[in-house]
Amino acid sequence: MPLHVPDKTRLSHPARDSVDGVSSEGEPPTIVSISDIHGYLESARSALLTVADHPDIEPIVVRGRNGTLHWADENYVLVFNGDLIDRGPANEEVLEMVARLVDEAPLGRVRITLGNHEAIVLSTDHFGFPQWFAGKVDIDDRRLFLEQIVAGHVVAAYRGYNVTYVHAGSPVGYRVEEVNESLVDAATKLLEAAGTEDDMAMQLQIIDYHHRVLGVGKGHPKAPGAGLVWLDFDHLPPDAPPQVVGHTRHTAPQRKGQVYCQNVLRDNLDSDGGEAVFVETPESLSTLIREPDGSTTLSELDRFVRK
Repeated sequence: MPLHVPDKTRLSHPARDSVDGVSSEGEPPTIVSISDIHGYLESARSALLTVADHPDIEPIVVRGRNGTLHWADENYVLVFNGDLIDRGPANEEVLEMVARLVDEAPLGRVRITLGNHEAIVLSTDHFGFPQWFAGKVDIDDRRLFLEQIVAGHVVAAYRGYNVTYVHAGSPVGYRVEEVNESLVDAATKLLEAAGTEDDMAMQLQIIDYHHRVLGVGKGHPKAPGAGLVWLDFDHLPPDAPPQVVGHTRHTAPQRKGQVYCQNVLRDNLDSDGGEAVFVETPESLSTLIREPDGSTTLSELDRFVRK
């Protein structure tokens, strides 16, 4: 898991947990979010470039030499909403892209929420999956990833203006600060145990002790009772708290009550277009989708009244 964020200090509350902790002169920053890249670098680039390719919106990233993306120095927060890795062919390249954007953006402007595939790295000896990138990390890369959690660069959830960004979601309310502290506590315990005779036991223990974040469901990891990184979208009721989630695949963005699912990259791999990001301002939540002809369409999902 070579997710290394160089020269960045520890990020603590409130900037770790919420857009309200991001310093901004003038207008509040717009939040752009993308989920479930899963090692598909070109699809992720296409989705992120929908912002630059829309005629009425300033870019969040710009394309450099060899197609690499760089922070555009505009007034944004970018949320990678879990599952950066596994399944696709370019896992290391995706992680390099994310780490580069974290490094180039001002502190707190690029946020990463923990997905279930990153959670496998926390307890890799328990979950197994040796065929996946997450199941092949060595002890040094695992420690490096745990250090990024402790430093606040990877979180369980991130609060936007009107919704919370979390990989899988919860049917009931939760405090972002508390679940993020729970994840830091789990990572700290794993760092202390890593490479010792207590390592395997601790990998299993954190799943139970920090169940609200890392817990799995009964009979299937994504079944009811699962935590914030595992629960399937089908098990989120219409009256669940306002959340933007990924995790469960769709061909187009979905809405159920005030829960919005943005996991669309993989179900559009075999067709032209379909890549998407979500765009949140204090007043609205919209989706920006790549059309088959390469153009982009901005569609409003919800409108809010600021209190």
